[in-house]
Amino acid sequence: MQGPAVEDVQARLVGLGYSIDATELDARQFGPATASAVAEFRRNESLEAGSDVDTECWSRLVDASYKLGDRTLYLRLPNFHGADVMELQHALNILGFSCGKADGVFGPHTEAALQQFQENVGLFADGMAFQDTYSYINRLHHIWEGKPTVSDTENRTGFARAASVLEHTRIAVIGQDPIARNVASRMWNIATATTDRSGMVLCDSEAPEDVDVIFEIAASPLPTDAAPRATIVLADAPNISQRIRTALAAASDKPAVLRFELTGITHYGSFTSSDSQALAILLLDGVCDALSD
Repeated sequence: MQGPAVEDVQARLVGLGYSIDATELDARQFGPATASAVAEFRRNESLEAGSDVDTECWSRLVDASYKLGDRTLYLRLPNFHGADVMELQHALNILGFSCGKADGVFGPHTEAALQQFQENVGLFADGMAFQDTYSYINRLHHIWEGKPTVSDTENRTGFARAASVLEHTRIAVIGQDPIARNVASRMWNIATATTDRSGMVLCDSEAPEDVDVIFEIAASPLPTDAAPRATIVLADAPNISQRIRTALAAASDKPAVLRFELTGITHYGSFTSSDSQALAILLLDGVCDALSD
């Protein structure tokens, strides 16, 4: 066989790294080299042995040909599937937004992880992967590309390591309401108790100009008419330090500003001083771990 359909198959195989004789490519001819490449592709995809491009083989070949950013991805039925979805899932898992096993199928868990990532870097969290989302994913490729998926379990920072971070980083902490100010002040107290050379400063509203990073804490979500901003909702973040790393690496402005929302874990009238202290320790630990790299 020869013609446009053969040329399409050959182009996809070559794009995936399979070798095909130049003579066959020029003639758009399904010869021995093309058949060999198809057979190898079928083996790699655990398909039935052979060198024909049947319906299943063609579907797998199309899926494998998609690259991250080739198309807009979102939750639909039937689900999007392909190598671009798998790469997106891998990136999200490494960046701290677990969507489960990277199976190449854009399901509800992938949508939820994508929404959390978008919120984390300050994008409109609609769960749809447009070019603005891909821009942030690609900007962070040095963090996730070629890396094994991390566990959701966070490594805790020792006092010595935390002290080093606090002494070498100027951190401004702002509490935007009574509960948030309570947590922020406790963070500052713990930081000061950790080292008397702590660079953490507690602010009422505006941070000094010479700080390296600004953390805002709030017990309520952003108003619906507010512009999206880099946000971590603590109730949805079992891996706080990785979320912080991702948000800071994605930030384009200096100093970076990151918002922590306590929604879902604080309630006026039932939020105790013990709860506030536990949150302060959790946040400070995550911050020091993220900034220690």
